[in-house]
Amino acid sequence: MAHEAVISGAYATRAGKLPDSTCMSLHSEAALGALADAQLSLAEVDGVLCAYSFTEPHPMLSSVFCEYVGLRPNYSASISAGGATACLMVMTAKALVENGTCRHILLITGDNRLTGMPPGGAVAALTHFGHRQFEVPYGMTIPACYALVGQRYLFEYGVTRDQLSAISVTQRRHAGLHPGAHMKTPITIEEVSTSRLIASPLRLLDCAPNSDGGAAVLVSASELVPRRDHAVPILGTGQKHTHEHIMAAPSLTEFGCRESAAIAFRQARITPKEIDVAEIYDSFTITLLVELESIGFFRKGEAGPAALSGELGLNGRLPCNTHGGLLSYGHPGPAGGMFHIVEAVAQLREEADDRQVKDAELAFVHGDGGVLSAHCSLVLGRG
Repeated sequence: MAHEAVISGAYATRAGKLPDSTCMSLHSEAALGALADAQLSLAEVDGVLCAYSFTEPHPMLSSVFCEYVGLRPNYSASISAGGATACLMVMTAKALVENGTCRHILLITGDNRLTGMPPGGAVAALTHFGHRQFEVPYGMTIPACYALVGQRYLFEYGVTRDQLSAISVTQRRHAGLHPGAHMKTPITIEEVSTSRLIASPLRLLDCAPNSDGGAAVLVSASELVPRRDHAVPILGTGQKHTHEHIMAAPSLTEFGCRESAAIAFRQARITPKEIDVAEIYDSFTITLLVELESIGFFRKGEAGPAALSGELGLNGRLPCNTHGGLLSYGHPGPAGGMFHIVEAVAQLREEADDRQVKDAELAFVHGDGGVLSAHCSLVLGRG
């Protein structure tokens, strides 16, 4: 018997500076919050998927969490795909529910990267993403890798400084409407454009901040969901991986999100034009701009002008990252990607308060890991 997989519960902690938090406390708050949202008990969970943590880098973090809360699930695994992890967890859970392996799978992410590591610790930990022979010896950093993409994109498509800055300004405006966001103070295009240079063309306010925070969702068999009116169907999923290290990328302007999104849209039997709200990974402003175009929401060279003209705002052509995204809601590692999923669920349930997109029935969520390396896309619908 085939089962339909739905998101039955979702929860996000506050993001930002949470000095009393730990990796496990954030996991627990998020997990229990998602269970309460679904009106399910811990005892009903028969599957657990965890991401990874910089502050508690255990290779079997899912087992650590289960021991911490007293769970003994039938299925337990830890998943690591950088910023694509959260979407990949949903894709994996959907398959496990549909083939009957599990009934209720808890997907948990969380880390205290801001207060649980020394200053600069999270950035230093990311050096292992660089190729040991051909990148690390030359001082390559994650911002520098994305700056390479940015420089090429600006050259190819004439993206302007103001257009990149408009992405940060829009995300900050959305975050100002969310009580849990890390960065809420309004910013201007000029402030973004003149903020400290990190790796040209990327400046400080083009980069997501390190944050503490956690998020979780529960994926269940639809016939076993107590709150059927809150269930969010997973209509389509897709993955594509083209490289790991930027020096091996087949292109600096075309990435795997094109294929992963196409697979998800095809499964859902829709086109990008039908999406009402998009929650897309935005570790840097250039990340979002590149992905908006590769996924098919805008033609090449059009996403920048669209951002500048307000088309990514709540009343725009494509409301995007309505919670503030990584750039302003916060970036605690894999939980940053899970925040996007939790926000999509809130939009589809019409629970987003002042951020609500009117008549949102279809949401697109995308995560990318590494340097635009690992891609996973989701299409979610209103129950």
